Amino acid sequence: MVYLDNAATTYPKSESVYKALDDANRNMAFNAGRGSYAKARAATEIIDDTKRQIKNLVNASMDSSVVFSPSITVALNQILQGITWQRGDNIYYSPYEHNAVARTLQLIKKKLDINLLEMPVDEKSLKIDLEKLKYDFSINSPRCVCCTHISNVTGYVLPVAEIFECAKRYGAITILDTAQSLGVEKIDMSKTNISFLAFAGHKSLYGPLGIGGFVDSGKVKLSEIMAGGTGSNSLVLDMPSESPDRYEFASNNIVAIAGLNQALKEVDYTNLAEEDRLVRRLVDGLSEIEDVILYLPDSDLHRNIVSFNLKSYKSEDLGIILDDDFGIAVRTGYHCAPFIHKWLKDDKNLGTVRVGIGKFNTEDDIDTLLEAIREISEEG
Repeated sequence: MVYLDNAATTYPKSESVYKALDDANRNMAFNAGRGSYAKARAATEIIDDTKRQIKNLVNASMDSSVVFSPSITVALNQILQGITWQRGDNIYYSPYEHNAVARTLQLIKKKLDINLLEMPVDEKSLKIDLEKLKYDFSINSPRCVCCTHISNVTGYVLPVAEIFECAKRYGAITILDTAQSLGVEKIDMSKTNISFLAFAGHKSLYGPLGIGGFVDSGKVKLSEIMAGGTGSNSLVLDMPSESPDRYEFASNNIVAIAGLNQALKEVDYTNLAEEDRLVRRLVDGLSEIEDVILYLPDSDLHRNIVSFNLKSYKSEDLGIILDDDFGIAVRTGYHCAPFIHKWLKDDKNLGTVRVGIGKFNTEDDIDTLLEAIREISEEG
């Protein structure tokens, strides 16, 4: 199989990550923070070390904390549903948001009288229109600004530092979704106005499924949306008052955390040039095929993801052909991103064919896909 669905989950993981998972499952699958014996203490140390690595990766302040959740979707729900909203609050979101944000905001809107406002984009380039956004903020001041860092549909790198700097003037809460970017695009929380940074272990960090979370800057206190045992203050019925214990409501997935711990040690920004080269090879090759429709951001704002269609094919049908006839795995459809497709105008194809390029992909993988698309195009 030629695997090109790395935007959904990266595959394979490194052998050292698989080894760490197996070792943890056999020798460290104990309840961290809830026992005084050596194995429980060792599990606690793995959790603490993994959190230190995440803080170092994003250059988070000493006052910040890392909260582990079962996934980034759970983490974003904890953040968004944990904010104490007021009637009439304005929440801005980018048109590139994933349903982990979009549906959560919609759920909140059904319960509360809040305003959901989409950030403006340039209709030609589909870049965030920063000047128009500044104007929108001045008319309807933001209480909260939600922004994905890299689009999971087009690979567009959003100007999050500039967006969040605009929001700073209004004291707005800022939430960054790094599902596609952490480990691929450098992030410095000390220089960027980020209240909460949500992350996924199994995507661009090349860790396992079952672990995500968020970095809490400490600027905003959330209400807890779930409760349970934390291993501390067990006689008190209220959840602890401080992060991260306030938000970690169950036993941590120590096996997944051990895998993420190893994956974090292997984050290497120096390898990104090779991935960018493969993206460019794919884009150049697809551009030469007459019936291909490409959905591209500017090359200097583009990472790892390429969306396209063949004019006469529904995206899902093309994906099935690529799998059945050529052994190529891609993602098709709307990619859990409900807003951007009206701008892409891909309704005739029912979404796009999405290629997610990862660090284990090769030139041969790209050339195999290009040859398959050429053959399908000629037959169609």
